[in-house]
Amino acid sequence: MKVIASSVRKGNILEVDGQLYVVLSAESFFPGKGTPTTQIDMRRLSDGTKTSQRYKTTEQVERAYVEDREHTYLYQDGDNYIFMNPETYDQLPVSGDVIGDQAVYLQEGMACMLSIYEGNAVAIDLPQRVTLEVVETEPTVKGQTASSSYKPAILSNGVRTMVPPHIGTGTRIVIMTADGSYVERAKD
Repeated sequence: MKVIASSVRKGNILEVDGQLYVVLSAESFFPGKGTPTTQIDMRRLSDGTKTSQRYKTTEQVERAYVEDREHTYLYQDGDNYIFMNPETYDQLPVSGDVIGDQAVYLQEGMACMLSIYEGNAVAIDLPQRVTLEVVETEPTVKGQTASSSYKPAILSNGVRTMVPPHIGTGTRIVIMTADGSYVERAKD
């Protein structure tokens, strides 16, 4: 199916010269003078080669038909991550290359959207936010203002992030999976 380049989003699957590519990032530029363009960074599914293409924003690109279906994360098995279709209970192994650096946010029982092409998962979309526990951070300093002074913290999954001064060790916090940034203290 043909779509205009400016409508391409991260995780979409494109067909370029008979090869399938997963979109890693898509950014549109609208200069004051000249033609608006869209820069698309993508990875070839067959061998993992990364490439970058620039299109005019109104140019047509071929989007491959991919089925997006919700799956539940079960466990890690070597380099593969095992997901289950909650409707049929079929298990689907997903390569670590598909998940990439988002693997640290996977939690048992987490619902994720998998993009499936010809029976294989080619892209994953994690929930936007996850709740994790702070396992290590500096102690709170009395009198420190909460304006913009964040302190480093290590989370239960090993990721380092910056948290406000009032967050202590053992506190459960909500994190954005896209960039690992602090959102809020968990409500549970």
